[in-house]
Amino acid sequence: MTASGQVIGMGATNPPHDVPRILPHLVYDDVGGAVEWLTRAFGFRERVAYRHAEPDGTVSRTQLEVVDSLITVGAPSVHADTPRHGVSSMLYVYVDDVDAHFEGAVAAGAVVVLPLEDVPWGDRRYQVTDPEGHQWTFATHVHDAVADDCH
Repeated sequence: MTASGQVIGMGATNPPHDVPRILPHLVYDDVGGAVEWLTRAFGFRERVAYRHAEPDGTVSRTQLEVVDSLITVGAPSVHADTPRHGVSSMLYVYVDDVDAHFEGAVAAGAVVVLPLEDVPWGDRRYQVTDPEGHQWTFATHVHDAVADDCH
């Protein structure tokens, strides 16, 4: 066990190194414009290595450092929409056993948005909606990925 979390396999920790257990996510129609404004207006710093871009170069998701904290910003998707259209934020929470957590959430009546899946950046995750409509993503970081795997 390390200070950042539980050691999983292949040297990965859960949550990943330099990522908090709860990761707020804000949705913007223009992610690149939002990053420019947030960095200029609030002094946030983009973690460029974690930037996800579409084939045309449009930024679709990135991480921003806020002093000793971290948030992600992303484009509207199945996950959420901008405040203009509906759900504008969600929480990304690292748990120790995402498979068991998923079973408990479904048993409690959570509505599945995304089923359990392994994603390129090394997380195993799922997303659900709670009774009030809030979006929640729960994950276990199972392996470290190289930057090229994350796009």
